[in-house]
Amino acid sequence: MESVRLEFLQLAKDLGALDVVIFEIDDIVFDSRTLIKCMFGCADWGKGHTCPSRLGSLKPWEYERIFKRYSWGIIIHSHDPQKSQTISYKLESEAFVKGYYFAFSLSDCVLCKECLGKIGKACAHPKKARPAFHSVGIDVFKTVQKFGLPLYTLKDETEQQNWYSAVFIE
Repeated sequence: MESVRLEFLQLAKDLGALDVVIFEIDDIVFDSRTLIKCMFGCADWGKGHTCPSRLGSLKPWEYERIFKRYSWGIIIHSHDPQKSQTISYKLESEAFVKGYYFAFSLSDCVLCKECLGKIGKACAHPKKARPAFHSVGIDVFKTVQKFGLPLYTLKDETEQQNWYSAVFIE
C-alpha cells in the first residue's frame, strides 16, 4: 500500500504539481456552510454542470457520507487550475486501472474555455467534469492548512491564486 501511495505522489510531481500530500479521510474538514458561499458568492450558481445548484445534485451532508467511505487520498497543489485538474484526473484514471475502482477526483472544472452550462447547454465533457472541493461541502482552507499548504483569502487580483484538487482513493 505504501509503495502505491508513493507512486501516486511521484506521478503527481512528474505531471507538474507544486505540492502533493497524502491524506487520511479524517484529515478532510467537512462543513456544509460551503453551500451558502457557493449560493451567495458565485456568479456561476445555477449554471455549471459541476455546480451544487444543478438539478439532482447531492447536498453537502450527502457528499460527506459518501466521501467518508474512502480511507485516503492525495491533495494536489498548483497555481494553474487546468494543471491541477489534469493531474487529479490522471491520478484518478491510474488509480482505477490499478484496481481502486472507486477512485474519484475533485477539481474546479476548467475543461472548456467557456462552460456551456453558463449558456444553458449540456456539458461538453460530462465523463471528465468533476466538482470542486468546496462544492461538495469540504472546507478547503482548513483542510490544506493542516498540511502547511498555502491558502488564504486574496486581497486583490494581482495576488497568486493557489488551486487545489484531490483524488479520493479506496
